[in-house]
Amino acid sequence: MNMKSLAKGAAAGAVAGFAVYAMANARPMKKMSIKRDAGKTLKAAGNLLDDIKSVIM
Repeated sequence: MNMKSLAKGAAAGAVAGFAVYAMANARPMKKMSIKRDAGKTLKAAGNLLDDIKSVIM
């Protein structure tokens, strides 16, 4: 089993789960704000994956 792919999958699953949870529990005005900040969130998730990858390697 490849640890790098396992870590990427776990991090991606956690990010996706958090996004679904945040959208499900947000009020309508908050949903617009969440959608507006989606680019920043995706960039932060990419940075997180890079950090995890650097720790594993």
